[in-house]
Amino acid sequence: MAADPVLHQTRPIKEIAIDYTPEACNHCSASNSITVTYDHRGGARWRSTTRFLYGTFSSLIQCPKGNTSGLNFNIYLSSLEGDKSQDEIDFEFLGKDKTILQTNYYTTGTGNREQIHDLGFDCSDGFHLYVIKWGRHLIEWLIDGKVVRRAERKDGEGFPDKPMYLYASVWDASYIANGRWTGPYVGCDAPYVCLYKDIHVPAETAVECSCDS
Repeated sequence: MAADPVLHQTRPIKEIAIDYTPEACNHCSASNSITVTYDHRGGARWRSTTRFLYGTFSSLIQCPKGNTSGLNFNIYLSSLEGDKSQDEIDFEFLGKDKTILQTNYYTTGTGNREQIHDLGFDCSDGFHLYVIKWGRHLIEWLIDGKVVRRAERKDGEGFPDKPMYLYASVWDASYIANGRWTGPYVGCDAPYVCLYKDIHVPAETAVECSCDS
């Protein structure tokens, strides 16, 4: 089956919404770059201003330097953060080890599809390209042009099919599983800065959606 070209047509992100701590998030639309800082104020979360139904999403990311134990930094898709029945597709960096990355996806609030990937580099040493390709029947996660995971729709199993925002955040996840997931928060190298640039979203799959309520 031929790939749908609409899914791979992208454009630079032009506007973002900041869900909390706007003073810790800086967006420059001219350079297509976003900076998120985690410090005594906590972190911040930004998202696209529209949802998309399928498509290709990408960003160059340089993760925070220093001892990031306890923190989660990420880029992901979600139909609505905080909704218990959300669909979601994730790239998540676990602060305890910056040479690994976790992928996951949720359907109607159910995840438990985590996979850990060895990056082969320290994610804070420079920019690397992270791409999510999401179609009706297939999800691909790519790092620097290489497919690291594929998930195909299977009969009788859920698959993400709700319109989704592009999100990214830096937050303290050390309370989850008593620190086993991201490690205990240390904070000795704060402020922690996560850099996003050359961020692209689908060109033709934006959806008007009235499901915030």
